[in-house]
Amino acid sequence: MTRVAAIDCGTNSIRLLVADLGGDGLTDVVRRMEIVRLGQGVDRTGRLAPEAIERTRVALADYAAQIEQLGAERVRMVATSATRDAANAGDFRAMVVETLGVAPEVVSGDEEARLSFTGAVRGLPADLPAPYLVVDIGGGSTEFVTGQGDGSVDGALSVDIGCVRMTERHLHGDPPTPEQIAGAEADITAAVDRALEAVRGRDTRTLVGLAGSVTTVAAIALGLTEYDPERIHHARVGYADVAKISAALLAATRDERLAIPVMHPGRADVIGAGALILKVIMQRAGVDAVVASEHDILDGIAFSLR
Repeated sequence: MTRVAAIDCGTNSIRLLVADLGGDGLTDVVRRMEIVRLGQGVDRTGRLAPEAIERTRVALADYAAQIEQLGAERVRMVATSATRDAANAGDFRAMVVETLGVAPEVVSGDEEARLSFTGAVRGLPADLPAPYLVVDIGGGSTEFVTGQGDGSVDGALSVDIGCVRMTERHLHGDPPTPEQIAGAEADITAAVDRALEAVRGRDTRTLVGLAGSVTTVAAIALGLTEYDPERIHHARVGYADVAKISAALLAATRDERLAIPVMHPGRADVIGAGALILKVIMQRAGVDAVVASEHDILDGIAFSLR
């Protein structure tokens, strides 16, 4: 067994997985998530905000201390959409090297998709048939990847629709107006259609959804009174429920969304866009259910440290 640490720094959150990696797979030691909103304003300014870099530094310093305490032998940090887009990505990189001691890898959207697929398909129930379409709805981008049960990838594409980006671009009201929602949906639909065509996503037999927007929608659909990863993992949510929840979230105020028991406070202002992205993907792919997964790019990063 080798103890490894994987860090995924996205547009909205930064997450840590410390796990023991062996022949039988991964055994979790700790999983953590902090909302740092690194991509705050990137779609508008093209730059990482200094306060966003500082929020990320504080969370990363805490992670670094825990990684050292737990004795991880190998560490890999992947930084995704926000740092691909930013003109001042060098400031972010210098901060990470100083804080963590290793450089962040700013992976391509396609590599991000492949890592997500690897993490998501390992351990899927046997009654879920391939080919799979895995969608990872992030803050700045959404990754689409198709492949088989053995982990082989058939196609992958990253498109610039994410819950933070769509909220900042379109959903300015509290709640957003019908016109704002229609603008967001048109933007999302165009990107989703392009992605599904590129990866042959409409040929899928099982849709697997990753990241906080999907797992939050699943938690609401399950009627949970508190966030329970074990119940959410591999839960199946039908299209009718996703559409209903999406509409309800977009019609609610931020305070009303905050009052939902399973809602993370840092997700309340962007969950409407995330749910809308999921609804459009299901609609355009012609699937009647999504399988929520708590295993995602973090697990893929950890597996890559073999």
